[in-house]
Amino acid sequence: MDAKYAIIGGTGVYEAGAVEEARDVQIHTPYGDVQLTVGTYGGQPVAFLARHGRAHATPPHKVNYRANIYALKEIGVEQVLATAAVGSLLPGMRPGDLVLVDDVIDMTKSRISTFFDQDQVVHVDMSDPYCTRLRKNLQTTAESLGYAMHFGGTYVTAEGPRFETKAEIRMFQRLGGSVVGMTSMPEVALAKEAELCYATVCMVTNFAAGMTTNALTHQEVVDTMQQNVEKIRTLFYEFIRSDDDTRTCPCPHAVGGQAPLRREDA
Repeated sequence: MDAKYAIIGGTGVYEAGAVEEARDVQIHTPYGDVQLTVGTYGGQPVAFLARHGRAHATPPHKVNYRANIYALKEIGVEQVLATAAVGSLLPGMRPGDLVLVDDVIDMTKSRISTFFDQDQVVHVDMSDPYCTRLRKNLQTTAESLGYAMHFGGTYVTAEGPRFETKAEIRMFQRLGGSVVGMTSMPEVALAKEAELCYATVCMVTNFAAGMTTNALTHQEVVDTMQQNVEKIRTLFYEFIRSDDDTRTCPCPHAVGGQAPLRREDA
């Protein structure tokens, strides 16, 4: 069942797409059960996880982030490609644009954000939350496909599930945020603790509150993602097909081998 690559699909990305020999599996973890689709693409084993469930029934603050990351680690995943629907905080990042973020601000309130909450204390370095090597390779892939993409940006993670107020958006802008969403934390931090390479490609679905006179709806977010989902899938699968599977980054040693599950123990 081993799969070295995983795709985490956010809002609007509920199916694996072009994965061959796809089959659904259930992975048992100490944090709960996780449904995955596993198969191959270009000869590479791939796992797909719908972050909110295939029916989009799990809101962002209720996603079982620890179970999801643990399950991917357990089946041998080393590199995670995530999607996220986001609102833009900058006039130059417009609806329909792709953003390959490189930093994150955590504004969540109620989520368990670590595997190390008992028995041992581990402080993971988050100076490079989204794997630099993985981002560079995704950038190269995007350029080879002729995709326009913003390379770099800060993802502000809000608690949700409500959308943000205009005052909150002004605060996020002053903090240096580029886009706002509801799912990158604690997902990226848990991936780092699990010593996985992790990158997020954001799809801008709207301008944030106060940047336009239109009220934002969830349907607007879903519609924009559905219009662009194949573009993101193509980017991810082309990366997986062409990747040489060499991890030269610090991610495999992010917590000095203290990751919550080590493959030799599985």
